[in-house]
Amino acid sequence: MKKAQAAMEFLMTYGWAILVVLAAIGALAYFGVLSPSNLLPSKCTLSPGFDFGDCKASTSGLQVTIFNGLGADTTATLLRVNSTGGSDVTCNAEWDAGAMTNGETSSSHTFCAATFGNATIGQRFDADVKVIYTKSGETLSHTVTGDIQIKVEE
Repeated sequence: MKKAQAAMEFLMTYGWAILVVLAAIGALAYFGVLSPSNLLPSKCTLSPGFDFGDCKASTSGLQVTIFNGLGADTTATLLRVNSTGGSDVTCNAEWDAGAMTNGETSSSHTFCAATFGNATIGQRFDADVKVIYTKSGETLSHTVTGDIQIKVEE
């Protein structure tokens, strides 16, 4: 009987300790301390060929510039932004950046000023990005994809 009692006391003691640890983890998760969106850095990336020169989400809108690193000029460049399901701010828009020479960085463009005007600082903006372009001397368009994961700032 003594072995069974010792085993039961062992299980009860450590069971309560495990329960307290789980409650603490649950409280941290509830208050957002363990939220992955708070821990992950902001990023704006595109597949090779184009890159973001600059990327910022503020209450004025999503401001971006793109860099042509294709090694060729383009006759048409269209940037399309579509927010994903996990985003706190909705923005679905496109911008015709026009012709770009190789090595050129576009002028800054602002997307969705009205919807970002209602956003609060610290909210996350997640979006899929497509750059649809036509190289000089070609007739077919090509697509480069990327994503934006950024927090709204001042």
